[in-house]
Amino acid sequence: MQHLKITSRSIIMLVLLPLLSHCRQIRELSAFSKCEFRMSSVPQATLAGVNVQQIRSVSDLNLLQAGKITAAYAGGSLPLNMIINMDVRNPNPSNAALNNMEWILVIDGKEIVNGVVNERVSIAPNGGVSTLPIRISADLRKIMAKNTPEENINLGMGLVGAGNQPSPKMTLKVKPSIMIGSATIRYPGYINVNTNFGAGQ
Repeated sequence: MQHLKITSRSIIMLVLLPLLSHCRQIRELSAFSKCEFRMSSVPQATLAGVNVQQIRSVSDLNLLQAGKITAAYAGGSLPLNMIINMDVRNPNPSNAALNNMEWILVIDGKEIVNGVVNERVSIAPNGGVSTLPIRISADLRKIMAKNTPEENINLGMGLVGAGNQPSPKMTLKVKPSIMIGSATIRYPGYINVNTNFGAGQ
């Protein structure tokens, strides 16, 4: 029978390894908070099931598209579904990461919808970039109840610019978090994300 030799050094390492792992996770979250963020593209955007990526106003709609949107509005809703790609660039000398991220979509200064991305994301150091797709689903008629139908329809169609670029009307507010053992550590406050790279603030 082979005996395992346990030394004081191995005992110390067994104690330190979980602590070192926690320190690494804290450093990754800290590095993430110092990353630069931008909304880079909107690869998918529909209003009442109509693809509005190439449509800028009501006058651009054909009869079939106008009919679908009008029918949805008459039925009491104006569903907006879109994907916003958020780029994260890590200028730090160490790896950055998060386990999940709360987000809020703001349009024209109004918080429209919120959600959570439950996905671990890791960004390489020294200029590495990772892209995180954020899936948005909201009912503009209910959220923007004070708007006229035309205002809401034009709002939904004006969120994607040429080349699938996100509109400057939009801002994402994000709050990353990371798991330290069984505890969730959240970044204090929200980071504002616009259409150009900028540091978290």
